[in-house]
Amino acid sequence: MRALDFDYMLGLVPVLLGYVPLTLGMALAGMALALVLASLLAVERVAKLPVIDPLVVLFISFFRGTPLLVQLFLFYYGLPQVLSFLTQINGVTAAIMGLTLHFSAYMAESIRAAITGVDRSQWEAAQAVGMTQSQMMVRIILPQAARIAAPTLVNYFIDMIKGTSLAFTLGVTEMMGATQKEAAGSFLYFEAFLVVAVIYWIIVEALSFAQRGLETRLNRAFAR
Repeated sequence: MRALDFDYMLGLVPVLLGYVPLTLGMALAGMALALVLASLLAVERVAKLPVIDPLVVLFISFFRGTPLLVQLFLFYYGLPQVLSFLTQINGVTAAIMGLTLHFSAYMAESIRAAITGVDRSQWEAAQAVGMTQSQMMVRIILPQAARIAAPTLVNYFIDMIKGTSLAFTLGVTEMMGATQKEAAGSFLYFEAFLVVAVIYWIIVEALSFAQRGLETRLNRAFAR
């Protein structure tokens, strides 16, 4: 049995840490865009607008029902063959697009459930003071729904960070892509993938700690 090459592993850590900003950048961009899109989809699912609602249901069903990797390949390799203006799309853009659409479908359902979970008296009180539907949604319902959905949305962000590891299949050299190259050059696959696994683990644990703090803060504020 071969002993682990700890010197190689320690030397690999700063190399892979240099790709953390790209990994987190893709996840943050995807999360911001997905949150906007998911909020719009969730509001529509609550309102159930004619004509639009079946399209939204189809969108959510497709992106929840197909693997993220397939969607990334579809955006990067497939769509440019159909839409010529997408031939200039790079791997990072395709990865962010895939993450956005994939996770927005899941987040939309969570936000929809949070919206419908707001106590009915809040809806009635807003209507009683003469608020329009849009005012009621923006000022009363969505802020309360955000508190309900926040822990779940943080979980999706964690999943999105892990999902960026698939971007290397599009030629993006992020943490996973860099690990693949380093492992191929050294043939120390176990050490290389163990290092990147620990880095992902530390990032996720840090976010999980922040999530628990956020939940405590939100629950304390709500209790007041």
